[in-house]
Amino acid sequence: MKRILITGSGGPAGVNFVDSLRSAPEKMFLVGADANRIHLCWPETDKKFVIPRADDSSYVEKLNELIEKESIELVHPQPDIEVAVVSDNRDRIKAMTYLPKKETVEICQDKYKSSSHWKRDGLQTVKTIYVSSMEDLKEAEKLFGYPYWLRASVGFSSRGSTLVERPETAKAWIDYWVSRGTEWKFIAQEYLPGKIIAFQSIWKDGQVVTSQARERIEYLYHYLSPSGITNTPVVAKTVHRDDVNDIATKAVLSIDKNATGIFCVDLREDKKGRPVPTEINAGRFFTTSFFFTKAGINMPYYYVKLAFGEDIPELPKYNAIPEGVYWCRHIDCPGVILREGDLDGVPAI
Repeated sequence: MKRILITGSGGPAGVNFVDSLRSAPEKMFLVGADANRIHLCWPETDKKFVIPRADDSSYVEKLNELIEKESIELVHPQPDIEVAVVSDNRDRIKAMTYLPKKETVEICQDKYKSSSHWKRDGLQTVKTIYVSSMEDLKEAEKLFGYPYWLRASVGFSSRGSTLVERPETAKAWIDYWVSRGTEWKFIAQEYLPGKIIAFQSIWKDGQVVTSQARERIEYLYHYLSPSGITNTPVVAKTVHRDDVNDIATKAVLSIDKNATGIFCVDLREDKKGRPVPTEINAGRFFTTSFFFTKAGINMPYYYVKLAFGEDIPELPKYNAIPEGVYWCRHIDCPGVILREGDLDGVPAI
């Protein structure tokens, strides 16, 4: 029986990962670890442990202690910060990981660095600059006009992002975060007004094993975020688009020609409806991985089998699930699968 440790197991993405493995055709011994004791209420793991935060100096030592205690064979870090720490210390971790290369993780977790690769290869025409002074903000105004996008260069769920529609907004936004004691680097980018697409995929030796794209339609409490985006959708639907599949694949290969592991690509359409890569979450799944499991393709399970060097069935390289499948969820509401027309008969008063 495979023995797997999932860090950050109590967050939504961790719970989705655990639920996917619980839906697999084989039984696995799952150990959940989280820095927040309360979060451990949710994942259906065989054992649960509180571990230090990933930025704690004892993190790797405690992780190894847990690995030895529970005879762990594979570690899956789900939050980005834990992906980074496990990746950097993979030679010290006393269990397998199935992560992309260290350099790949580092580049993907820095939006400026990944954007530089895509510009080099002609995959992204959107200009990106670092912003740390009034001179930089003036340069952003000259390059982009208004509106433009301002965001932290590292982080997920639209961390530190806002739409800048006038000069005072940009200065006030950065001053606010500095006053809160953050040490974030900010980047300014041309604003992309179109649809937001998420491409989830698993890879082996530079080849896509399987993938599926979805359009994010509605966000969790979007009205509470200055940007209107939280990257945590409450409504998403599968899409089949050759242009999305092509550009997402090229975006990954631009950073790592021998890509192996999980690569989740965020894209947004430009003014002409062309998909543009904006970031890659490398080494971990999107929050809603159980959506695809429920709809028919259990990527977390196939990822685990690849990590153990096992054969997997022949899978569709792209479009692994029919298009037009909706995943609807909300706080305290279980996710449900819907298809076009499922609610057409519901009366309105």
